[in-house]
Amino acid sequence: MDTPIDQEGKLKCSIEYTLKKIGGKWKTVILWHLGTDGTLRYNELRRLLPGVAHKVLSQQLKELEEDGFINRTQYDTIPPKVEYSMTELGMTLMPILKQMHVWGKEHGEF
Repeated sequence: MDTPIDQEGKLKCSIEYTLKKIGGKWKTVILWHLGTDGTLRYNELRRLLPGVAHKVLSQQLKELEEDGFINRTQYDTIPPKVEYSMTELGMTLMPILKQMHVWGKEHGEF
């Protein structure tokens, strides 16, 4: 089976592309919580992700927003209020994340 190669000699692989977009330690977990729990505020996400550093969470959220997977809504209140939610594009990842969840439950040691 031949793997397509682009003009720069790099592989053009759909799995590689997907992992580039949702890879990393926290992106899939963030997407999972927003997809199953609904709209969440920043501190709610931090509580759901023990061990994540503020800088890392902020960066992951920014990248997910830039890629169109999540919405960031900021309210002009005091104190400022920011909420994150899934976009339609982000919701297309839920079947994949659900399968990952099922596989992890079946094969993980919890």
